[in-house]
Amino acid sequence: MNGRVHAGLTIVAVVFTGYLVVGGLVWTAPVTLPVVHLAAIGLYLATTWLCIFWGSTRRGAEADDVLHHGPALPAWLCILALATAVIVPSATWYAVDIGARLEPFATWSLGGIGALMAIVVVRRRVLVAWAGVAALSVAAIAWIGVVDALTFGVVGSVVWVVTAQLLTALVDRAGNDTAELTAIQRRSSEWLASQGGRRRERRVRVRHALSVAGPVLIRTIETGGRLSDDEREQARLAEGALRDELRGPRLLDESVRARLHEARSRGSVVTVLDEGGLEGVGDATLERIREDLARALEGADSDRIYIRTSPHDRIAVTVVGRSRATSESDDDEVVDLWHEISHADDDAS
Repeated sequence: MNGRVHAGLTIVAVVFTGYLVVGGLVWTAPVTLPVVHLAAIGLYLATTWLCIFWGSTRRGAEADDVLHHGPALPAWLCILALATAVIVPSATWYAVDIGARLEPFATWSLGGIGALMAIVVVRRRVLVAWAGVAALSVAAIAWIGVVDALTFGVVGSVVWVVTAQLLTALVDRAGNDTAELTAIQRRSSEWLASQGGRRRERRVRVRHALSVAGPVLIRTIETGGRLSDDEREQARLAEGALRDELRGPRLLDESVRARLHEARSRGSVVTVLDEGGLEGVGDATLERIREDLARALEGADSDRIYIRTSPHDRIAVTVVGRSRATSESDDDEVVDLWHEISHADDDAS
């Protein structure tokens, strides 16, 4: 419910309750105790308008809750509403002559208390509202009898409370549906935005792949696969670069690509694998990881270089270099490069 609708309903509630009070002030017969009668009207107006305006000045994050559901009445205001439902009808009939108890200025409280209890329902105190209707019914039967009580407003008060309860439930359901649809729309917008980002990233990758492999592919087609040794070397480097783009794109920037190209040019076999762990990493941290990786690869001349991301809580990337042992009789490989890059901004091992 937006602010204008809320303000409009508030004005309607104030005007309607004021209209009911006017009926109690139009005396068509003498009132025995006018002070008591006027005091009952004043108590009703004060309680009703407190129930209407309580919490309407809240702002900020709580304002949405006020407009959508409305804050529940505090306990002291619930007690005041119940006391009004008990006191006002009896005080009104007590203040007028016995012969005038069925006059409109004496029975106004039946409709007035019914309207008050409907407001209490809207303010999330259903049990209090029904207790007030019960108190009103008992007082009306005691003062004017069952038939007249039903005729002059008890039934109408019950109908108002039931209607208010049904309308409140419908508004709540509509509000929940609106909130759910808003959440779905937000998730859809986020998904579309992510898909747009991925499409842009894919276009960048494709353009880079074409810039790397395009000349080699064109030359391969032109020569029918008969490439010179230098062209074959360029094809090998291009293939490695394309594998890097497919297997570890989050690790790559221009500096890392240059270091990988240099390592392959020196004869190293480089394997780059993104095995998770960088999904939630921020741009600043990812830039630091790439800078550290480029420094680790600078001058690396291992026979085989393995670069892998890690889902480990502390280690983001591991760089391992293996080379054949210097002894010609030994076929084993030794680790001659080991570098770990952590998620935190501290020195890597």
